[in-house]
This record gives sequence, C-alpha cells and structure tokens, in this order.
Amino acid sequence: MAGGVCRRRRSNLQCFLSRITPSVMSYSLPKSRFQDGSEPWPPVSKDTVGCFTLGDLWDNYNEWSAYGAGSPILLNNGETVVQYYVPYLSAIQIYTNKPSSVLRNSGEDSETDSWSDDSESEKPSRSWDAVSDDSGGDLDSVWPGKDRLGHLYLHYVENTSPYGRVPLMVKVNELSQQYPGLMSLKSVELSPASWMSVAWYPIYHIPMRRNVKDLSACFLTYHTISSSFQDSIIGDTMENDSCCCIPGKTRTKLNETSDYISLPPFGLATYKMQGNLWMDPETGDHERVIRLFNAADSWLKQLRVRHHDFNYFSTHSM
Repeated sequence: MAGGVCRRRRSNLQCFLSRITPSVMSYSLPKSRFQDGSEPWPPVSKDTVGCFTLGDLWDNYNEWSAYGAGSPILLNNGETVVQYYVPYLSAIQIYTNKPSSVLRNSGEDSETDSWSDDSESEKPSRSWDAVSDDSGGDLDSVWPGKDRLGHLYLHYVENTSPYGRVPLMVKVNELSQQYPGLMSLKSVELSPASWMSVAWYPIYHIPMRRNVKDLSACFLTYHTISSSFQDSIIGDTMENDSCCCIPGKTRTKLNETSDYISLPPFGLATYKMQGNLWMDPETGDHERVIRLFNAADSWLKQLRVRHHDFNYFSTHSM
C-alpha cells in the first residue's frame, strides 16, 4: 500500500512498461471479407484472421489521456508512490494494403509512390512535419520489397514543445477528422511497417513526496500496430504483473486469454532517468534499455524517419 513497504521481484522500469502496455480485444475476421483480392497482413491460409481495430486500441488511452496512467514506484526508502503519466502521440505511420484513395476521399493517385517527395508535398499532413528531407528514397535495401511497405496512409511526427501538446486521445480524434481510417482500420489491413510512438510525461504522484527528482523521468515507447509482429512481441512481455498492482485498483490481465492482443513496446528511449531508482541490475534492466533503444534507432533508420522526440531523448539522456 502507498506509504508502506512494497515487496516485489520487478524493477520500477519493468512495472512502468507493464502498466502502459495496451491490450486490445481480438476477434476473428472471415478471410472472405477480403473480396477485392487483397491479402491480410500477414497472408494466412486459414479461413479466419485474428485482428483488432485501431479504434479499440485507442480505447486504452481514453482514461490515461484524461487522468494519467498510474505506475507504482518503489522509493529507495522502501515507500511506494503511484506516479501518473500523460501519454502524447509522438509519431505514427500507417501503411495499408489498399491505396490511400480507397481509404479516404482525398482523390490521391493510388499509383503514386508514397515515399516520393513530390507525393508527400501534396498531402494535407505536410503541416504536421509530414516527412523530413532525408526520409525519401528507395527502401528496398532494408525491406523485402515495396509490397511489404504498402501504401502510406498517415504520417505524423510531433515537433512542438511538450508544454504545447494535447493528450494522445485529443490528438487522435483531431487526426481522425482528416484520416477516418485511424479509427476504423483493422490490424490485418496494416503492413508490418505500421507503428506508433508514445511520449510519457509525469504529472503528479500520490502520496506527494518532495525532492524526489528521479520521479521526473520521461519515456518514449514504440509499438507496432500491425498483426504481423504481435505473436513474437507477446513472447517478450513482462511475465507477471501482480507485483505492480496499484493500491485500491484491480488490474485485469487482459492478455491472459487468446481473445486479447498485448502490444508491449518494441523500442524505448528515456529522459532524466537517473540514479538507481528505475533500474535493478539483478533484473537485466540495463541490457533491456540498451536493446530497446537500439531497436527503436534501427527501426527509424530503416524507415528513414527523423523522429524529433527520439533525437532529443537520445542526445540528452539515456
């Protein structure tokens, strides 16, 4: 309980990553639904395809955007506080198995290469720093083929100060006015190159403790939103969340059943995560942070995306 001694086997970092991992209800979609000849991603031989909708994914962030996501933090003096974080949409790219002209009423040429500078300059998303100067070019060298990338439906990178941002759900609702697929698209309609990044900034902790500067740590998490990688990522989730419960709240472990899909971070960057409060050397946290940071760095380089938050986090603090 808050103010008391918390005994657990996991570090504060592991608890945080577990707390901010969304779980989405999965359902079976008949393969016959793909009447236009397109294949779900990844292609399957079964009659049904397991998937989730992006709208259901965003449901995880409704309460977090309004009140913050709470994560228990075990202080060095043995007391526990619950630190609350507000999620912000830091970046998102959605690649689909259908041309953009089919998915929205923008009249774009479906044959245009989504990665060309000319096509990008004409898209409404240019006011949101659509694509950086170095993000064009041929990606065949890092992806199996353009069919693996698909059609770029949405590219958004946040580049304003954290103080000028709106919570994730506010931004998603704003973007969905221009890109309705942000709510309706299914994970099987998204290519393996689809991903999002969430910036987590602390807002308060209960009970209040003064002069605990390590509680000012900020995090940048990366998640795939396609069905392609979910099986392999689920195997890397935190093994037990019972030691990270928040006093007075019951955490429903959604990913215990096959009816839910867990989307833990495949990449991570941190800022102001100093001292030994967050990481426990006995749990392999140091190696985990390095591995997740390198994964995020590699992902961005493969897609040739200039991610402002990642650049800031990586040049200021690990």
